[in-house]
Amino acid sequence: MSQVVQALGPHPDPAAIEAFLAEGEFPRVEGRAVTFVWRGDADRVELVHWIHGLEQAQPFQRLAGTDLWFHVLDLPRRSRMEYKLAIHHGGRTTLERDPLNPHLAQDPFGANSVVRGDGYEPPEWAEFDDWARHGEMRRIAVDSRAFGERRVVDVYLPAYYRRTRRYPLLIAHDGPDYVQFASLVHVLDNLIHRHEIPPMIVAMTRATDRMQEYAADRRHSDFLVDELLPTLDAELPLVPDTAARGLLGASFGAVASLACAWHRPGVFGRLMLQSGSFVFTDIGDHGRGPIWDPVVEFVNAFRKTPGLPAERIHLSCGVYEGLIYYNRSLVPLLQDTGAEVRFLEARDGHNWENWRDHLRSGLTWLFPGPLWMTYE
Repeated sequence: MSQVVQALGPHPDPAAIEAFLAEGEFPRVEGRAVTFVWRGDADRVELVHWIHGLEQAQPFQRLAGTDLWFHVLDLPRRSRMEYKLAIHHGGRTTLERDPLNPHLAQDPFGANSVVRGDGYEPPEWAEFDDWARHGEMRRIAVDSRAFGERRVVDVYLPAYYRRTRRYPLLIAHDGPDYVQFASLVHVLDNLIHRHEIPPMIVAMTRATDRMQEYAADRRHSDFLVDELLPTLDAELPLVPDTAARGLLGASFGAVASLACAWHRPGVFGRLMLQSGSFVFTDIGDHGRGPIWDPVVEFVNAFRKTPGLPAERIHLSCGVYEGLIYYNRSLVPLLQDTGAEVRFLEARDGHNWENWRDHLRSGLTWLFPGPLWMTYE
C-alpha cells in the first residue's frame, strides 16, 4: 500500500490533505522510495525524467475521491534526478516544474525540478565562500582567421594575480555556461583558496555554431592552437609546459577537447572530458541523425589510431545517461595509449550539476595544488 494512502486513509477530506502537504518537503525521500505528489484538476499526471533505460513518463495515481495525485519511484541511494510534471487536462498537456519542490537546476533551456536521493548532498566547495579570496574576470577578443570573425573569450584570473609569476592554463569549452550553471568561478576560487589546485588562468570560450564547431571540426582545433593560445601567451604569464595546459568540455565540448588534442598532439597535456558524446559504430548506422555524422567519423578514426592525445585524462559520466556505454568503452582504449586515466561515474544524468559535481575531482587530479601534492 502506498505511503500516501497509509498516511491519509482511503477517503481523506480536504483538511487532511492540507495537513499532509504541510508536514514536510516533497518529493519525500525515505530510503530508496521517493514519493511525488501533485494536487489539482487533471485527466492524467506523469513524472517526466531523463534517466536512460527507465520509461520516461511515469504515471501518477489519483487518490479516489480527491484531487491529490501521487507516484512512488524506486531511486538508488546517492542519486540525483532532474524532472518535470506533465499535466494532461482537457486535451492539452503542459510540462511544469513541481510546485511543491523548492530545488531547481538551471540550464540554457530553463530550469528543472531536482530530486536529491538518499545520501546525495550538493558540494559545499561549489558554493560562494566569503572566506575565499576571489579571482576576477577579464574579456579578450581574438580575430579568428579560422572562423572569419572576431571571437570573445572570458578569462578568469586568480586572486592576487601577478604579472611576475607564471600560471597553468585551462581552456573551458562553453565557459559562460560552466560559470552560470556549474558554479565554475566559485569552484576555482574555493579550490585555489584551499590550496587544492594552484592559482591558474582559465579561458572560457563560446561557439557561434556549437553543434558544428564542436563536432571535431578542424577549424576549431586551429582556432585554439594557432589563434587563441598565442593570444593568451602574449598577454598573460603562462607556464610554458604541456603539462600545465589543459582542455575542459562537456557533451559535445568533450568531443571538441579530445579532437583538438588528437588533431594537434603535444600542445595540451591535460584533458577533462565530462559526459562526452563519444558515439561510435562497429557495424551499421548510429541512428542519431546527420548532426552526429562528423562525431561518429572522428570517434571511429580515433579508436583506430588514438596516438597519445594527452598525458593525463579525467573522464566522468552519469550512469543514467545514454552515453555511459560509449564513455566506459573509451577508458581501456585511452589507458592503452600510455596516458594516465581516471574515470568516475555518478548516479546522475546529462546535466550541468552532474558536471559541476565532478569539477573538484578532475581539477585536483589534473592540476594538483600544494595540499594534494603533499598529502595525496
